[in-house]
Amino acid sequence: MPRKLPFRVVHVSGQDDGYKAIELNVHSPLTRGWQASRYCLYPQDLILRLDARSRLRKIQVLSHQFLVATKLEFMVGDVPEDMDLSPDNARYTRLGYVSLSDNEKTAFKSRELKSVHVDAIGHYLKILVHKNHINKYNVYNQVGVIALNVIGDIISRPSDLTDRNKRDYNTDPDKAGRLEYQDEEDLTSRPDYISPLDDLAFDMYQDPEIAALIRKLEKKKQEAVMQERFDYAKKLKTAILDLQKVGEKLGKFEVEKRQAVENEDYDKAKLKKVQCEEYRLQIYHDLNLGDLLETGGSRHPQHIDLEPVRNPTPPRLTHLSPRTPPRTPPPRTPYDERPLPAMKSKGDTTQREQIPSPRSRTPYDERQLPVVNDIRPPPVTEEEEQVVDTGGGGITGEPEPLSEKDLREASAAVDVFGEPLVAKAYSKTWSYREDALLAVYKQMSEMSTSTPKDEVKTALKGAVYLCKRAIRDKVYAVFKAGLHLLKMILTEYCPKHKLGKSEFVHTVEIVMPELFNKSADTASRNRDDAKNFIKEMANFPEVRPTNVVPHECLKPIKMTLAPRPAQSRLEIVEMLYKSLGVKGSTGMTIDNIMNFCVVALGHTSGDVRDVSERIIRTLYKENPGDRQTIKDHLPPDDERTRKNTMYRQLFEYFDKVDGKPSKSDMKRQKAEEESKKQEEIEALQNQLQQLRSMAAGKQPVDENVLKTESKKPGKKPLNKSKPKPKDDDDTSMYNMDNICIFCEERNSSFTEEGLDLHYWKNCPMLKRCTNCKQVVEIASYTEHLVSECEAKGNYAKCPRCTEAIPKSEHPQHVADKSCNPSESEKNHCPLCHQNIYAGEDGWKKHLMGKDGCKQNPRRLLALNKQPSQGQAKGRPVKGGVGRGKKPNR
Repeated sequence: MPRKLPFRVVHVSGQDDGYKAIELNVHSPLTRGWQASRYCLYPQDLILRLDARSRLRKIQVLSHQFLVATKLEFMVGDVPEDMDLSPDNARYTRLGYVSLSDNEKTAFKSRELKSVHVDAIGHYLKILVHKNHINKYNVYNQVGVIALNVIGDIISRPSDLTDRNKRDYNTDPDKAGRLEYQDEEDLTSRPDYISPLDDLAFDMYQDPEIAALIRKLEKKKQEAVMQERFDYAKKLKTAILDLQKVGEKLGKFEVEKRQAVENEDYDKAKLKKVQCEEYRLQIYHDLNLGDLLETGGSRHPQHIDLEPVRNPTPPRLTHLSPRTPPRTPPPRTPYDERPLPAMKSKGDTTQREQIPSPRSRTPYDERQLPVVNDIRPPPVTEEEEQVVDTGGGGITGEPEPLSEKDLREASAAVDVFGEPLVAKAYSKTWSYREDALLAVYKQMSEMSTSTPKDEVKTALKGAVYLCKRAIRDKVYAVFKAGLHLLKMILTEYCPKHKLGKSEFVHTVEIVMPELFNKSADTASRNRDDAKNFIKEMANFPEVRPTNVVPHECLKPIKMTLAPRPAQSRLEIVEMLYKSLGVKGSTGMTIDNIMNFCVVALGHTSGDVRDVSERIIRTLYKENPGDRQTIKDHLPPDDERTRKNTMYRQLFEYFDKVDGKPSKSDMKRQKAEEESKKQEEIEALQNQLQQLRSMAAGKQPVDENVLKTESKKPGKKPLNKSKPKPKDDDDTSMYNMDNICIFCEERNSSFTEEGLDLHYWKNCPMLKRCTNCKQVVEIASYTEHLVSECEAKGNYAKCPRCTEAIPKSEHPQHVADKSCNPSESEKNHCPLCHQNIYAGEDGWKKHLMGKDGCKQNPRRLLALNKQPSQGQAKGRPVKGGVGRGKKPNR
């Protein structure tokens, strides 16, 4: 039966210092894996040596989450019997290759496990790792493999080459149909069966000690099945399922413990260690491993050693050798012989008594873990974080030495200030880091003016690097010391040695990203100090002429930027505007501030948008001459834009500053006037209907109605004794028929049918829609096309000229900006595209006048009418028909 084959990595083309190939020899949750060296040449090759000549059945590769190779190529190597066992003497046979996903769909957070089924024989497995997928996280073009696993059969005799099933079946004629197994270790009926316990995913997420125990229990379960001890086998099966959950949780604890160690949080690391041990022993106690493994002599009196080779964090080797012996762990006490930890009593009930029984229904991974009391880091007082000895610090004490990586990073500072001082700047003790910055401050302030320029610039480069690192520091005292040193560099050191403008610009550009990050810190004093220093730095005598600080601050923010950093950037811009203003060569102009703020108006955070609005309002209020420039950076002020609450509030504020009534006030006033006018029209229509009824003799003459009519201006009192006026009396209120209510033309042929014909062909105030063929007023033709017409979905309104434009031509029409813009106080003709006088009189003069609209073909017909068909002196209102209404055909 194929099983997990042990191996060792004996050759690798290249490796990163912190991720060496020896990591691949061990499978555990703490495995770091192998990574190729930075900017290496491809393909990279890995050679694995198996403990014995084997038949490979399955190869598993767990890839890194973002250091992903494009392709993996597999070769198996076999060594002839007459040659020494060495990778150089192996004859390699290519098996094939697999491609790996670029992992972009998982946002580079998931690892890909590739399983390849093969059938090959050899001593060595060679893997060619081809070039990497390119992504933003893989900045050094590396590839990485977290773990490798090889599954197969060890070839112990030549017959294994032909008998792949490793079985010798002997058929007994007395037992027909029954097969006897000659190999007791082969417990399954399938020769190609691979146990899930040999899978790579099992070891990578299980605690190594628990994983070895599960394998022992699995073996005993198979033996119990062969012996038909099914109750015991069921008990073992339940224990294995529980231990798998326990192993995953212990694996997570180990990972958290290592992360705490890397973060130097040793209290948390100690807590995780104690939790692991107590949780492990509690589970062993609940499962009663002595009875479960039958080590007490009831069934198997012999002792069963369960201790695995547990080495989750292997030692870092400087080189790989095929003859390097495996590391043997020190002997440990078996699980069943370990004493339980001392239990502290609390009241009348001890902690031992509170441990749930093995038969409890609560799953093991859901039980509450024991915690260690009073393991908390001591609080840091304000006095410990303050800057001490501001006059300068000496190199005292022995900080930990620099690593190779730190030496490479700080090479510029080491060349100038020496390795001991830079080691203090990298120390884990914050007081050493502070002393190092004070020592650099003292050395640079005392540097002679006769020092060569090259040495001055080299010292500046090293000091700025230390400043950048100090600004990033979490300890407030170190952060303040870094600002103190940076201020001295910009105000004293550079002017003293007469460095050029480029040195100032370069220095500020290096530290600005760190200052931006610090201005978004969770601690309020860090935020305030960073913002105030940026404001102060912008006003330094040698820095202000360069305008580098406003330039860096006014770079548009990205929409993916977190709310706190984005808000801090806007607050810094607001402080700079108040300090520098926009007049003169300050680097702050209306255009670049508005470009910055308009982008911020689209941020998802309301706090960010509020600060941006506040800056725009301040600019508009304090710069009267640039108000139109500010508006040009914003969307057009129309009804569509004002549907957005943010822009509506901005434009209303602009109107208030300009002394104009806001759009909402004007709209409300207009609505009130329209309502009042409508009431007057309705009253007039009611009176008109009563007059018509009296004239027709349908109802008696009402004195009150006649008195009301006589009091209206421009009307003569009606005399009851007079007969009915003649038909040609223009001032009569009785002759309301035979008049077009749109053009006010009087014609005896204007009966109901005659008026329909007039509307359809001749009225100069109307036109037929080219889409739906309805007759509409020219004054409301645009609104008809956009909101009433059957083809309204094919039109869109231009924000510039307010006309209805076909949607196919609308983008080009808006982009060209060649149309005649409409004016708010005038009407806009949709025929000739000109702005005309406001009101209904303006429409009549334009559409019917001698010098009116040249694009209205009905205008000339109206002018050629005979004088007898002239227009009436007043414009009566026909019941129910008015502006915006379509006439009946």
